[in-house]
Amino acid sequence: MGIYAAVLHTLGLLEGLGRLADSSTDKVGQALAEAALPQRVRLKRHKD
Repeated sequence: MGIYAAVLHTLGLLEGLGRLADSSTDKVGQALAEAALPQRVRLKRHKD
């Protein structure tokens, strides 16, 4: 990864690397993370 960053820096394209790593623009990753969330949360009941 460091080599890619060095090449991008040399070409003046290093700013694009930050946008590439930004998780807010990763729609596929967001959809996969949302699908992995539990559908329902159940609270534990105490026996009295």
